[in-house]
Amino acid sequence: MAQRRMFSKEITTSDTFVDMPMSSQLLYFHLGMEADDEGFIGNAKMLSRAYGANSDDLALLKAKGFIIMFENGVSVVKDWNLNNKIRKDRMKPTIYRSEKSLLNVDIDGSYFIDNQMATISQPDVNQMSAQDRLGKDRLGKDSKDILSGSDELDHVPYKEIVDYLNEKTGSKYRSSGSKTKSLIKARTNEGFNLDDFKTVIEKKAKEWSGTNMEKYLRPETLFGTKFEGYLNEKQSANQKQIGYGKQKHQGIVPKFLQGKV
Repeated sequence: MAQRRMFSKEITTSDTFVDMPMSSQLLYFHLGMEADDEGFIGNAKMLSRAYGANSDDLALLKAKGFIIMFENGVSVVKDWNLNNKIRKDRMKPTIYRSEKSLLNVDIDGSYFIDNQMATISQPDVNQMSAQDRLGKDRLGKDSKDILSGSDELDHVPYKEIVDYLNEKTGSKYRSSGSKTKSLIKARTNEGFNLDDFKTVIEKKAKEWSGTNMEKYLRPETLFGTKFEGYLNEKQSANQKQIGYGKQKHQGIVPKFLQGKV
């Protein structure tokens, strides 16, 4: 097995990652160091205890989409292929072949489970000890997915949301992207609906299109942890008068937007 591991700043500097407690972030790095050459870990629970973390940290990494956990205790770092590029002639294939067979790899290299979610059972809530149950304050509504064992994607309007974003911004984002799905799923778990997503997209597209902020018209920014703030932003009188016409040509970032992304 290779002795060196890498971590992508695209993952470790994302809003979703840095919003986690430091103990959960540290556990992610430890799991990355202990994983085999294809990102699989056979004893994640034991390692989390050995490194001073707890069951909440491990469950939070799962809830936020940084690891995928199987019924038999095997886990895999979802973005392993984004973090690490190991030459094939130096890679030792994982021994967890049956678990790997349940995974697909998206265009970015991230592991994901498509329509086979039902074949991977989640921990039985009735068999979980009190200390293994998730702290509501730590996970909020993300804990619903774990405690209920439900990761069903059928009722979340991924395609409608992403299609609307592409329509308003001229982008070509994919609704099948695992990172985009995890962001939309997190917001819907918090109670936001399709109309809320459309409102945020409309507001920010109107404000940022044609300015230096246009590059932030992307799922990671719009559907991240500041989603509720964007949804409830009020358009100032100054914004209405300017209409962004001048800024659209000059690429000037208004003062009230600076530092708010």
